[in-house]
Amino acid sequence: MILGVPFFLIALLYSLVGFGGGSSYIALLVIVDVPYELIPKIALLCNLIVVTGGSYHFIRRGHFYPEMFWPFVIASVPMAFIGGRIPISENTFLLLLGTALLLSGYRILVTNSPNNLKFRIDISLTHKAIVGALIGFFSGLVGIGGGIFLSPLLLSLNWGKPKTVAATSSAFIFVNSLAGLLGQLSKSPTLAAEQLPHYLPLFLAVFLGGQIGSRMGAGWLSPLFLRGATACLVIFVGCRLLLRSAGIF
Repeated sequence: MILGVPFFLIALLYSLVGFGGGSSYIALLVIVDVPYELIPKIALLCNLIVVTGGSYHFIRRGHFYPEMFWPFVIASVPMAFIGGRIPISENTFLLLLGTALLLSGYRILVTNSPNNLKFRIDISLTHKAIVGALIGFFSGLVGIGGGIFLSPLLLSLNWGKPKTVAATSSAFIFVNSLAGLLGQLSKSPTLAAEQLPHYLPLFLAVFLGGQIGSRMGAGWLSPLFLRGATACLVIFVGCRLLLRSAGIF
């Protein structure tokens, strides 16, 4: 399948910073005119494959802290399922996702945060749960895992070091992708069962790319690189989706 190589590269790049790559898979699938009803399902499955390996490697390296993860994820999972059940038009989908990504990436770039700050709790658990619920709902709605929204928030507010944020985002994407996928599958289970097996080469490609990238990101790559790479990836994908929604690309 022609998308195998770009899907491999996307998985490799995104897994460096703990992401699954869902937003870029979506952009490519839209460009090649994959049926719109299948796009979120394919993207969420690819997310799950990539971040399963990413979570394992970041956790094994000691970058994961449950106290950062649980307050966000408790509320996000049911809301991701609910969001996944709600149908939206393709243009609304592209506008929402593109705008959110562009703002998220910009937030990282304009925040001058030292990379050696220790994790600290700046807001209440209730507020973190609310943030998690909002991210989960929106992520399920557009078919991504949500880490691409959570990571800029954590980095810009200095709630963790870049590798800790990557570990948290990876685990967050896993649980939300699973919940969002269940919601998406509940809308058209027959279509998914008939069509998803045809995309097996893409799932294999992201598995290989994700394994390589997550090992690099959890290991020797510098925190400064991870922060910059996160911002650039988020902004790039946001711009591509907005151009697509405007009929330019």
